[in-house]
Amino acid sequence: MNFVFPGKTALVTGASSGIGSHYARAFAARGTNLVVVARRTDKLEALASDLRKKNGIDVTILSQDLSESGAAAAIEQALLDREITVDVLVNNAGFGTNARLVDEDRARLRTEIALNVGTLVDLTAAFLPGMVARDSGVVVNIASTSAYQPVPGMAVYAATKAFVLSFTEAVWGETRDTGVRVFAVSPGATDTEFFDVAGWQSPGRRVPASDVVDVTLAAINARKSVPSVVVGARNRVTSSLVKFVPRKTVIALAGSIFLPRG
Repeated sequence: MNFVFPGKTALVTGASSGIGSHYARAFAARGTNLVVVARRTDKLEALASDLRKKNGIDVTILSQDLSESGAAAAIEQALLDREITVDVLVNNAGFGTNARLVDEDRARLRTEIALNVGTLVDLTAAFLPGMVARDSGVVVNIASTSAYQPVPGMAVYAATKAFVLSFTEAVWGETRDTGVRVFAVSPGATDTEFFDVAGWQSPGRRVPASDVVDVTLAAINARKSVPSVVVGARNRVTSSLVKFVPRKTVIALAGSIFLPRG
């Protein structure tokens, strides 16, 4: 697929920082207009101003808490009002928490599920039909290497990402005979604010957010579409090997890394 980026419009959620801002910059550098969505208006405005100056593109800012009920519908209506067509959707917004379930804040868990799962599905369902009708478009849903096994200490987060992976691969199966590319991207530990929000310090090296974007762009332009991609050679090997290791061993190993001590 040779996707034509110039003149198209990409909607990126969670665009105010981290992986989302890297996606925005990568698309802008290719002449793609942007719709950037996040809660932090000041950061979105700074990003938009910078990208307009550097790339001469249109950037629409939508300040929205995506965990709120009806958030996807509000975005859809705002773009209908502005007569903006979404050609690329990047469902990047999400967060995780790191605690034993018995110690978790139930309200925060509900917010986590609403954002990581509910809004992602709703936005995909909102913009995919137009892409299929035009026989052109891209949907990128950010999953995680945690999607490939249960993770004690991040039980809800890993479960939401397992949902994202399964959901996205199924939608890929529904659209594979169209001109639309739908796939999940599973990063491992990435150099973003994620671990600060989760309240956990990842062991080992965090890869640059630009690696996630590079893998995504390669999948968009690959000759054949794929339902999902994993970022990093080591992560690709690990996510494949867990299929052949006893489930209880995989869970115990994940718990040894992610379960809070004390």
